[in-house]
Amino acid sequence: MTSALSGSCLCGACSFTATPQGDAGVCHCGMCRKWSGGMFIAIGCNGTVQFTDTSVITRFKSSEWGERVFCSRCGSNLAWLAADGSASAVSIHCFDHPGQFNVTSQIFIDRKPENYALANATAVMTEAEVFAKFAPSTAAKPAPSTESNA
Repeated sequence: MTSALSGSCLCGACSFTATPQGDAGVCHCGMCRKWSGGMFIAIGCNGTVQFTDTSVITRFKSSEWGERVFCSRCGSNLAWLAADGSASAVSIHCFDHPGQFNVTSQIFIDRKPENYALANATAVMTEAEVFAKFAPSTAAKPAPSTESNA
């Protein structure tokens, strides 16, 4: 992929463009798992991430070599950026069509919890089933998703 794509956080306050390079990968390190709430699935963008409005971006220096970027309003994790600006890994889920990225690698595989794997059989629930089971009946429900989860 060589063209810039647009992405955003959950609330839309943080929008950006980035040029994904190659295939996506999964990070299982402890910091990524705590930051993202699970495995961090990202694609390298070689330092091409350009945020539209940096005033809503929060940066957390998680190590001497990198920082994590998230929306200060909704908390969406957006990207990991190298401290020297040489690399960036953007969450594929911030792009409109995350299914367009092939996930071909995993790092920190020795830190991956044993209770999940990318190719295992799992129980599944549709969006409607999740809302029926967990959302209060008076809660505002989002518009039906237009992307395929297959």
